[in-house]
Amino acid sequence: MIKVKDILGTLEKFAPFSYQEEYDNAGLLVGSENAAVKGILVCLDITEDVLDEAISKGCSLLVAHHPIIFKGLKQVVDTTITGRIVQKAIQHSISIIAIHTNLDNVSKGVNLALAKTLQLSNGRILQPKTGLLKKLITFCPESSADEVRKALFDAGCGNIGNYDACSFNTNGLGSFRAGEGANPYVGSIGQIHYEPEVRIETIFPSYLEKAAVNALIKSHPYEEVAYDIYLLQNVHTKVGAGYIGDLPQEMELDAFLQYVKNKLGVDGLRYAGNTRQSIGKVAICGGSGAFLIKDAIKAGAHAYITGDIKYHEFLDYHQQIILVDAGHYETERYSISLLSDILTENFNTFAVLISKINTNPVRFLK
Repeated sequence: MIKVKDILGTLEKFAPFSYQEEYDNAGLLVGSENAAVKGILVCLDITEDVLDEAISKGCSLLVAHHPIIFKGLKQVVDTTITGRIVQKAIQHSISIIAIHTNLDNVSKGVNLALAKTLQLSNGRILQPKTGLLKKLITFCPESSADEVRKALFDAGCGNIGNYDACSFNTNGLGSFRAGEGANPYVGSIGQIHYEPEVRIETIFPSYLEKAAVNALIKSHPYEEVAYDIYLLQNVHTKVGAGYIGDLPQEMELDAFLQYVKNKLGVDGLRYAGNTRQSIGKVAICGGSGAFLIKDAIKAGAHAYITGDIKYHEFLDYHQQIILVDAGHYETERYSISLLSDILTENFNTFAVLISKINTNPVRFLK
């Protein structure tokens, strides 16, 4: 029987919830981790219509990109939309998971899906994060070094960019004295023992600390395992906001705008800037991404595509870069098919359905 916690575990592996921004509220918002999953409905936003759709289709779990509970919730009453949705979800035993900025921040997340739609190449994260990596240092007998290293690598340690199994190893001499009640792997009770050891250093994402330590202890032959863990300020190139890459070919402004409009299938674009004769390098961010305008300029982007750009942001930067507001919904809706693909690939004993409700409240008068 598949439970909600199994779904959470799969989503955690793809986009760790610890990667969400401080202001966000991703994770299990309604329901129980131990509830059985009879069907999943994937959506961008949870509205009353989407909840009714889940009920009518017999889905016991809603997986949404945007959290239905975002700011502090002081009341759950039927006079508010959020209150009615939460009440009704509980009444019908429907659990709700949100996977928001953590899905935005991983290298294979929403922005990569948007980049693929625009056929960008040679891409990278626009604003990679720091403070998400740690270093583990341990000491083990020379004869056990291969086994310990393998266990750490299998737990997710040792990945740097496009390289894996990364570690630094130094031979040295360790010393210890086993006390009464100890069961030493080598040496004798009450006597100082010197053992040729290997100092193993490797890097890992912070969210994997528990798994790394468990793997180390399980694979290490010593009764008491010595290890150190340090927080690093290294840039994590696989986690961060936005994306930058190259168009299939350079384009003049009018052709570029039409290209974006056609690729994204939008009814209209808001844009500013006409200082460039051709556009080749493009930065993007699904959803509300005006906070990355300076990063796009610094990275040398000719144009920046996102949603929710304000008037004064257009005014302040239009002479430095071409700004394109393609809409919040329009640049984030790729999260729906992305989530559906992840869940379908991992769970095939029940239906993973995509909501047919268009939750975009914005309309264009043509």
